[in-house]
Amino acid sequence: MGEWILAIDLGNGGPKVAAVSLDGEVLGTGFTPVSVDIGLDGTATQDAAEWGDALVGAVKGALTASGVDPAGLHAVGITGQWGSTVPVGADGKPVGPVLLWADTRARHHMKRIIGGPLSVQGSAMHKALPWVRITGGAPSPSGADPTGHAQLLQHELSDVGGRTVVTLEPVDYLAFRLTGRSVATPASMILSWLTDNRPGADRGYDPDLIRKSGRNKELLPELVPTGSVQGALQPDIAAELGLTPGVPVITGIPDLHAAIVGSGAVEPYATHLAISTTAWLSARVPFKKTDIFHSIATLPGLDPDFPVVGNNIETGGAALAWLREQIIAPNDGLAGGGSGIGADGAAPPGALPSFTDIIALAQDVPAGSEGVLFAPWLAGERSPVEDRHIRGSWLNLSLRTNRAILVRSVLEGVALNIRWLFEYYQKFLGQPVRQLRILGGGAQSDLWCAIIASVLNVRVERVADPLHAQLRGVALWSRVCLGELTLHQAADLVPVEKVFDPDPRDVRAYAQQYREYTSLYRTVKGFYHRLNADIRG
Repeated sequence: MGEWILAIDLGNGGPKVAAVSLDGEVLGTGFTPVSVDIGLDGTATQDAAEWGDALVGAVKGALTASGVDPAGLHAVGITGQWGSTVPVGADGKPVGPVLLWADTRARHHMKRIIGGPLSVQGSAMHKALPWVRITGGAPSPSGADPTGHAQLLQHELSDVGGRTVVTLEPVDYLAFRLTGRSVATPASMILSWLTDNRPGADRGYDPDLIRKSGRNKELLPELVPTGSVQGALQPDIAAELGLTPGVPVITGIPDLHAAIVGSGAVEPYATHLAISTTAWLSARVPFKKTDIFHSIATLPGLDPDFPVVGNNIETGGAALAWLREQIIAPNDGLAGGGSGIGADGAAPPGALPSFTDIIALAQDVPAGSEGVLFAPWLAGERSPVEDRHIRGSWLNLSLRTNRAILVRSVLEGVALNIRWLFEYYQKFLGQPVRQLRILGGGAQSDLWCAIIASVLNVRVERVADPLHAQLRGVALWSRVCLGELTLHQAADLVPVEKVFDPDPRDVRAYAQQYREYTSLYRTVKGFYHRLNADIRG
């Protein structure tokens, strides 16, 4: 079958792996789930050792599914979650749990570092401005980033912190495990907010910001340029994975950056929308800018000249997953079409309906869900507001409200929340967006894509195989880093599968609904803050 690239996406649910041809075709995938420890105190952790075991299973699954010859392995590319912290000891092994991007236990420590009586989104302006000026952003007041994690390791998890010799982002840890070399890049270190990202700067660590953050500079990894070859795949791990040793392993990049390439939207201002567990809007832009009021900022990109726009909606596809797992009952007659159905057509005990079957319920519900409105803030919100205390809700339910309406309202609620961000995103760009590329698991649904097109009133172009777009993106990026393709040549290898234009009738219906949605946060904010006053995450 010739040469191929191993693409790894280390998401919150576990490593997804693909064998990808040199022209970007996903030949076969493997996935092994991992557990997450979530606590009411703000805990959000994983076990890096479990990542290692899961990676072995996922790689072997991808090899089996694709039928590729291991001898044809050309390179390894890595993407995944960011803003998490792996504490690594002197023996190169984790000395404690991975502190995830959602861990908020350090919130009270962050009041000292970034808070104050007069604040915006929880950050005191006089404290945040030095970070914003140098990096483009600032540590989160919630503690849900590496600055907060460092405070936990120093003050509350000192038994772990005392044995830590380096703290790594997940993609950097995985690359370290594959190569034996511990480094990071300005792209992977974004949410540490420690690198000088100003135009013309060397992207190195800023000593003053290290001091302000309370970080120990000795625990920070060496920085190398984004897109470097980190090293060669080591023989021991290659044997464990069933791969050929010695091939180049590219430094890891966040999933945002992989999505840039995997969407094909690489021209300046060309926008993509990713709907996975969370959701975001992004583009490469020729400027450095920060909107601290709405949690939008430019971040170190794939190359020094073009930062990428960063923002995040906390609940994207996770809203539909919650609906499936908590509201739709197993064995209720919906199960079918890819949900684990036996040869006799009956669902096994405890089977959940497929997402396809659930979305199909909503197909005939008119736009607007008969006035039912869903606020998808199931995990709080990050953009365009930073608020960990708000929660999701349905409004305007009646005795007529059935499951089909509830499903449609969830799809529409996520889309309305995206539009809420989209309004500020366009102002941030300084120009309107007429069309965008869409990718991620949520993009597999024709109905959801059509809803988004009409809610945003823009043309939506769905890339081929949207579920695996980030895997395709990091594979093509690997070839760019090896000097085999330009970024634009890589983008040309990304096909558009289907186009969705706004429906004028639905545009009008959603415009009315959106007017109500925009006032919702102001109306319910105080209510949720009172209810959740004792909840830290």
